[in-house]
Amino acid sequence: MTIPETNKPLTILIAADTYPPHVNGAAQFGYRLAKGMTGRGHNVHVLACRADNGKSYTEFRDEATVHRLRSHGVWTHEYFRICFPWEIKKEISLLFDKVQPDVVHIQSHYMIGEHVLYEAVKRGIRVVATNHFMPENLNPFLPFPQWFKDIVGRISWKDMGKVMGKADVVTTPTPLAAKAMRQHAFLHEVLPLSNGIDAAAYELQPGEVIEPHAKPTVMFAGRLAEEKHVDVLIDAVAKTPKELDVHLEIVGGGEVRPALEAQVARLGLGSRVKFLGLASDEDLREAYIRADIFCMPGTAELQSLVTLEAMSASTPVLLANAMALPHLVRDGENGYLFTPNDSGELAAKITTLLTLPAEQLEAMGRASRAMVEPHSIEGTLQTFEDLYRGASYAEKAG
Repeated sequence: MTIPETNKPLTILIAADTYPPHVNGAAQFGYRLAKGMTGRGHNVHVLACRADNGKSYTEFRDEATVHRLRSHGVWTHEYFRICFPWEIKKEISLLFDKVQPDVVHIQSHYMIGEHVLYEAVKRGIRVVATNHFMPENLNPFLPFPQWFKDIVGRISWKDMGKVMGKADVVTTPTPLAAKAMRQHAFLHEVLPLSNGIDAAAYELQPGEVIEPHAKPTVMFAGRLAEEKHVDVLIDAVAKTPKELDVHLEIVGGGEVRPALEAQVARLGLGSRVKFLGLASDEDLREAYIRADIFCMPGTAELQSLVTLEAMSASTPVLLANAMALPHLVRDGENGYLFTPNDSGELAAKITTLLTLPAEQLEAMGRASRAMVEPHSIEGTLQTFEDLYRGASYAEKAG
């Protein structure tokens, strides 16, 4: 394997099985990684699937040159796409010939990531692998009994170990995720490395005024998928005291939105729950700033970028006590944890926060903002660049 030269601009190939216009944490990370590395002077190429039917093509975007592979929709999901190996292996090989990458960074062990890794290994090119996956993420795509999903989950972990074990360095966003990969994928050297965030981008700017909501408002942002458990949050809002008149804003789209809308109608919350759909970056930023509380009820979060964004906007948080979310809460200081799927406990904690004196809630928001500092995007980008240039797991883990 060749090690890229120190200080020379690199040609980086990022392999992303999910990438914008897809809306999820892994897609957003891939976009920010490409944009950040381009901003640091590198030549960045992204290999991702098409978001629709048709032949493969290349588009020149601000963050990178993006090569879109032919893909196919799946009947179990509204936007998820798959690439068939026999259709993309030759194209991947030709792309390597054309781009001549110094380093490859795969974002998953599926389809595109897997075959890009194999091609890189065959050519002696350095590979960094980042995992954004948990078995629960597969559930929306598998309309089968839970016992069958459990089997698929175990196979997925095993496959992750087989594929990512060939990479030179493996990373994942949190220590908890790294521990899970060691236990279930038998990957013994996994570097916890935050996805990173530009916290300053979510602060109020000098002279900027964004009016708060007229009613106390809880906010959720993310893909509307089964493992996010937004239904639990809706139930919790319904259980808060009527005189408090709690409102809820839901930002994002996904396969369970129709069921959530039906739930809102059934509970008589039509005037208090607003579905904002997919939002622009600026609209999302404003929603974070205006919200009184941000809530993430998901149980399969490897880091939760949207929670970090909300915290960057100085918003108190209510997070499910599951996976990596406990790392983002100091109970009673910047918000609270709640028992996953317990809408009664969540309702009680929403009520507790929204009945605090304004200055106490604002202090919690400031604590959220302070906790985000270690997740600097610049620190993340620098570490990845060091890994691209040959730094080892031991050097960065120490």
